[in-house]
Amino acid sequence: MKKIAILISGRGSNMQAILAARLPVTIAAVISNETKAGGLAIAKRHGVATRVVDHNAYADRAAFDAALAKEIDALKPDLVVLAGFMRILTDDLVGHYAGRLINIHPSLLPAFTGLHTHRRALEAGVKVHGCTVHFVTPQLDHGPIVIQAAVPVLTGDSEDALAARVLEQEHRIYPQAIRWFCDDRLEITPRGTVKLKPERAMSGSLLSPALDP
Repeated sequence: MKKIAILISGRGSNMQAILAARLPVTIAAVISNETKAGGLAIAKRHGVATRVVDHNAYADRAAFDAALAKEIDALKPDLVVLAGFMRILTDDLVGHYAGRLINIHPSLLPAFTGLHTHRRALEAGVKVHGCTVHFVTPQLDHGPIVIQAAVPVLTGDSEDALAARVLEQEHRIYPQAIRWFCDDRLEITPRGTVKLKPERAMSGSLLSPALDP
């Protein structure tokens, strides 16, 4: 059984969705850079070990990432899952976990990288918005795409209303991406895209890769 570590900074809603999915994985720990992250209490209620690596205790990003990597490596995870982890990671840390570090982003990448994605989608007048699970690379929000889910942008949508619909899809596709990884079905091709390998007997695949309406 594969082992994962989940990194959070806040309420941990995607972490909670992963826990609720009851995936056939071992969750080694939930790690936060914020001592008061709401998701820590949720993890504890689920009987999951928690760790805090407070970024305020370190002089710079490199020092923080070194401490974070030490904490993660002690767990020996097969996969590191960023679930609302609001820190930009150094190239060294990203390289250390290359091919086993994934993130979920609230847009249909490569559109709207960075912050305030829902506001920017509304300002741009797009008709379709969504979310993306991708492997993390040094270029922010540009790693190989595992799966996406789309939602329509409705007339009169507010930022909060659009965000809520996207979040529902985040909670649906992130557990699936983790399942695929742990079933050894994800392959990063030489072109930098993700190929979904055929499922093995008794594997519980639910969704299709790339864009899932």
